[in-house]
Amino acid sequence: MPNCPRCHQPVKAQAVTCPHCRLVLKAHGHPGIPLHRATGKEYLCDSCTYHADDTCTYPQRPFAKECTLYHNRFQPEPELNPRPDTSKSLRLWFDRNLIWLILVGLILLSLLISLSR
Repeated sequence: MPNCPRCHQPVKAQAVTCPHCRLVLKAHGHPGIPLHRATGKEYLCDSCTYHADDTCTYPQRPFAKECTLYHNRFQPEPELNPRPDTSKSLRLWFDRNLIWLILVGLILLSLLISLSR
């Protein structure tokens, strides 16, 4: 359970505001949009990936103390497209194409029967 940055009381992970000090914890009142805050006198832009590669369009840049787009450039990038498990993908392919496999099997079986006569 995370702590509130202002009062340091434990709050639920999906809480929009702190129940103790009423600090806004999530952006735009939505529990799925995290609101990143700078600590102390430093700005978020100093360590942000988007500021470093000059793709940030945030109006408070380079003096943002709160941001919804922040990503720390010193932390490793999460893998967005992990390699799928081969057996799962093969099973999924068979499930999607089962009717075609049965149809091709029946055609091959009928050809085998007709050629054997």
